[in-house]
Amino acid sequence: MAVEFVGMVGTRDQSETRAPSGPVIDREYLRRFARAHEDGGFDRVLIGYGSGWPEGQQVAAYVAAHTERLGLLVAHRPGFVAPTLAARAFATLDHFSAGRVAVHVITGGSDVEQARDGDYLGKDERYARTDEYLDVLKAAWRAEEPFSHNGTHYRVDGYRAEVRPLNGPALPLYFGGSSEAAYRVGGKHADTFALWGEPLAETAEQIAAIRAAAHAAGRPAPGISVSFRPILGPTEDLAWERAHRILDVIKGSPAAAVTKQWRGGEPTNVGSQRLLEAARKGERHDRALWTPTATATGAAGNSTALVGTPDTVAKALLDYVDIGVTTLLIRGYDPLDDAIDYGRHVLPLVRQELANRALVAV
Repeated sequence: MAVEFVGMVGTRDQSETRAPSGPVIDREYLRRFARAHEDGGFDRVLIGYGSGWPEGQQVAAYVAAHTERLGLLVAHRPGFVAPTLAARAFATLDHFSAGRVAVHVITGGSDVEQARDGDYLGKDERYARTDEYLDVLKAAWRAEEPFSHNGTHYRVDGYRAEVRPLNGPALPLYFGGSSEAAYRVGGKHADTFALWGEPLAETAEQIAAIRAAAHAAGRPAPGISVSFRPILGPTEDLAWERAHRILDVIKGSPAAAVTKQWRGGEPTNVGSQRLLEAARKGERHDRALWTPTATATGAAGNSTALVGTPDTVAKALLDYVDIGVTTLLIRGYDPLDDAIDYGRHVLPLVRQELANRALVAV
């Protein structure tokens, strides 16, 4: 089976262990960062979303202009633009990028963060809006004739787009979340459902819930993405020494406090709560999963690590493939250098093992 590798790019050099340097939009850094992913064999890069961050579609357009084949996974929060406008914008970007665009739908897990963009709906209402938004978005991509929609959150009369996705009736939709509402809405709409890196048993439970939701919606099971922060070393001891150095830097930096301030306090989203619960159960899980980095950051997003040599981390990633994961999203604490190392030392090991398995299966 083929496994998709996704990285993540930002517009300047920063992470939980690296204070921001350079301008907010450092064009040369972003170009190098994107090229490192393309040269390293990544299939896509995620372009994140946050209130006040550089606008993702324009960042994606710049990345597309400076790469040749790298896919663009653009994070998108429903509710801030009309779904018909979003459909045109993403389809236009898809044409200019020669068919490389996918959309990562994030309903939003923090009321405080949502309010910064003027959204005051509660969580359940947000998921109901996302459901309706995606109905309209997909119709705007697919409809051959003018269509109308009269719903709770959106009303459209006689819409028909002249620009559609380049290579098919709709762009690939990724969907993030860990709540029952996320399973329900993502199960209905997602081509790939994105999870954060939990232990294998808990991840398998989530995969089962997502598949059940898709079945209830009358759809085939979506692909599954799982996200990690690999920490590599030439030996196991050196990898763990590096992991503890990274943890010490996180604990000693203002990053965690800034993150909590940005988010508005302790996490209210289920995904972060699940990561913190995994951390309470133990620091180490399965082959290489390490949770203290999640605790130190308040589980702000993708924050659990896989620690070890490239061989150990590759085997740990394959453990997730074995339970049904189809996409692996990996990014580092030294973002650019780690992306280069993953491309050199981890991706080839995973792909070679999958190729060996395919030969045995023939």
